[in-house]
Amino acid sequence: MTRIEFNAEFQRALDLMETTRSHLFIPGRAGTGKSTLLNYFHGHTKKRVAILAPTGVAAVNVGGQTIHSFCGFKPDVTLQSIRRKRKKDGNSIYKKFDTIVIDEVSMVRADLLDCVDRFLRLNGPTDKEPFGGIQMVFIGDLYQLPPVLGNKEKDMFRLCYRTPYFFSAAVFGELELVFVELEKVYRQQDDAFIRILNAVRNRSVTDEDLKILNSRVDPHFASSPEDFYICLTSTNDLADRINEEHLEQLPGKLRTVRGYIDGNFGREYLPTAEELHFKIGAQIMLLNNDTFGRWINGTIGRITGMTRDEEGEELICAELEGGEEVEIAPNTWQIFRFVVKDDQLASETIGSFTQYPFRLAFAVTIHKSQGKTFDRVIIDAGRGTFAPGQMYVALSRCTALEGIVLRKPIQKRHIMVDWQVMKFLTDCQYRIAEKKLSREDKKAMLDRAIREERDIDIVYLKAKDEKSKRTILPLQVSDMEYSGHPFLGLEAYCRVRGGKRVFNVDRILDICELF
Repeated sequence: MTRIEFNAEFQRALDLMETTRSHLFIPGRAGTGKSTLLNYFHGHTKKRVAILAPTGVAAVNVGGQTIHSFCGFKPDVTLQSIRRKRKKDGNSIYKKFDTIVIDEVSMVRADLLDCVDRFLRLNGPTDKEPFGGIQMVFIGDLYQLPPVLGNKEKDMFRLCYRTPYFFSAAVFGELELVFVELEKVYRQQDDAFIRILNAVRNRSVTDEDLKILNSRVDPHFASSPEDFYICLTSTNDLADRINEEHLEQLPGKLRTVRGYIDGNFGREYLPTAEELHFKIGAQIMLLNNDTFGRWINGTIGRITGMTRDEEGEELICAELEGGEEVEIAPNTWQIFRFVVKDDQLASETIGSFTQYPFRLAFAVTIHKSQGKTFDRVIIDAGRGTFAPGQMYVALSRCTALEGIVLRKPIQKRHIMVDWQVMKFLTDCQYRIAEKKLSREDKKAMLDRAIREERDIDIVYLKAKDEKSKRTILPLQVSDMEYSGHPFLGLEAYCRVRGGKRVFNVDRILDICELF
């Protein structure tokens, strides 16, 4: 079992989730433990909790429901279509919840969240508070994949919302959102690679960063089966074509295993195909967390044979990328719904899907790779990435720069970021800093350091939502101007850069006096 590190942010997030009714937003870069936090909370909380996600597969992966199924929404739900549930339809369920967690919140649209708010006011504990008085916890990285808007929806959406993201929902005008960012990256260990990934995340890459990334370009790279490279693509069509081509090239018989659905298990929840086609030698991605700890969701392997257990059930033999030989049995995924029994909240299974827990993995889309970790990837963006965060998701799947192969060079135009996301997150950081240290508090500490000619440590928010820790010797605080915009400025000698710098006092998130 993986050991969990309870760092300060992780522990603070857990404490706020478990011991308060505060509404929380918990972001974090790729590989900072967002899924670990959610799973730990879900497994240990004493609260009555619903775990929701925007898509069926994401919901199955976290042992929850989609937002639509939890609320009984139709796909085209609108605020005007939401009604109070009748008692016989189970409206009392929603009065029982303490907390609702929404995972992968970067993909949740603002209008859907306003629908959730209206629904819970009608059916939850109270109509006087946002979300019916239920604590809401939003988890996800807004720099990763965004909400989807159809072409016909975009113009209409702009009339009602500033952005399609969850934070533009009207309900946020009525509540205070506590911001707890998970900052420590666990997926990668190399600080230089982590820095470049962060630069891609907020589109602050330099020419030198691109030079380092593009040192991994090899258009004609042919991987060996023993190396377990997986190709990440920007489209389903390209991923399907690569998988089909590799499968055809393998010798031997094409095999098929059929899964089965029991009860109400919609196709949008299917984690893999109902009919899996493969050959001996096929590269696969495992799609569950093995109960014996031999693999996790996203582990890459290669099929080596077939066998049967003592009861005659067919097992698939595979070699994992670490060299371990395993036997894979069918897995059952379940969908639950909440019910009230004896005035207590309970859950019951409404459907299940049984199939071998893998999919072909010579290639997978960048979208389907979100949340996964790989040691070796080939990034084939085809004609280029087409959504904010897509290049960042692709690069950040890999544990090390040396494990990446690029089919073509990355250009700045391939790196897309939504500036509205950056503004929202920067504003969140400002609010935290103001609560911790007001402008007057910061000015007093800076003036004291100037008088005493003493160094201080600061945490500074650079222009693109990037935190920087540095030691400075404050020299002067005064009103300044940049491009016609006035600001309270600090002139200081920066020990890190070795020269004088000017800082915006409002962008100083924290100050530590050195004695």
